[in-house]
Amino acid sequence: MTSISADEQLHWLALKLIPGLGARKSAYLIERMRSPQAVFRASRSELEAMGLPPATAQTIVSGCTFEDAVLQQQRLLDAGAALVPITSPEYPPALREIFDPPLALFVRGRIELLQSLMIAIVGTRRPTAYGTAAAERLAGDLAAAGLTIISGMARGIDTAAHRAALASGGDTAAVFGCGVDVIYPAENRKLAEQIAERGALISEFPMGSPAYPQNFPVRNRIVSGMSAGVVVVEGAQYSGSSITARLALDQNREVFAVPGNITSRMSWGPNLLIKQGAKLVQEWNDVVVELKPEDRRRLAERAQGSLPLGASQENNRPNFPPGPMGEICRTIFAALKPDSPTHIDALLESCDACSSSEIIAGLFELEMAGLVRQLPGKHFVRLWTEQPCSR
Repeated sequence: MTSISADEQLHWLALKLIPGLGARKSAYLIERMRSPQAVFRASRSELEAMGLPPATAQTIVSGCTFEDAVLQQQRLLDAGAALVPITSPEYPPALREIFDPPLALFVRGRIELLQSLMIAIVGTRRPTAYGTAAAERLAGDLAAAGLTIISGMARGIDTAAHRAALASGGDTAAVFGCGVDVIYPAENRKLAEQIAERGALISEFPMGSPAYPQNFPVRNRIVSGMSAGVVVVEGAQYSGSSITARLALDQNREVFAVPGNITSRMSWGPNLLIKQGAKLVQEWNDVVVELKPEDRRRLAERAQGSLPLGASQENNRPNFPPGPMGEICRTIFAALKPDSPTHIDALLESCDACSSSEIIAGLFELEMAGLVRQLPGKHFVRLWTEQPCSR
């Protein structure tokens, strides 16, 4: 838990709940007054002299937000969440550097992750099979290398990145566009529970805040602001991921992009970013080599025992079952593609040396090994893994 007392927390919450008091003005007040308690002790004339509108100054002087702050404090307790104010040593140092850092963060989960080295992976809510596979591969490898994967837990690429980070045994953080006790989208409830237990759920919005559409662009500045860089996997030209990339540039963060098929609308965003100077990403090491030297050293210390920095992905070969079934699995695996789903009828035709029962059994083995995924309509796609060496 955070080091602030219950009284301090109450004052931070009351200040956070002042209507019309934005992030910039809140930070300015704290810079001038040093604490929320001092802000509430100030007179109306003093507050107006610091540039506050009369109505906002009167709201602060009246203390009318303390009643709601008490309710927020109880919600924090009920959810097992914590409040991390901007002056706290637990507040993310990278986020404090941006133009408009949040006055405070609501956090469920491992608060220590706020101090970790983060990489954002973002993209469309409607990814192709290629986009999902690329996000999973990059998130899993980067998390295994010691980076915390941060995203917005939206459908599509965000969800794939969070799940892959958890599956690799790594760390992940999700930034909400609502309260940390409000799960959106609802189908990610189980994922949110896993992240709350093994990672961190983060929001600047008070407890119980609904997922209003206008909250998500605001949320994106936190995703990029907490990161050393942002990786865009798929997205249209004016998508939310493109907004996050622009915010990252404004915040002097690295921008990375995974190239896509030029005929796909979902590739327009990342391909355009590459044309504009974003770093092209084919594997996890393309991200790591762009980090600051001190971040690379920090990452190397944390990644001891994991995949070593600079290791070749060519050594990361899939393991097939021994004997005849292994040969069948190799044949099926080679016939599948990571960027285009293959229908089972087409697979039966291309693997004519195998019987239908052998192919079905082989697909089951590959799915259990995490090398192949079944999509709706009896389509199958190979996950983003290197082709096996020829025997």
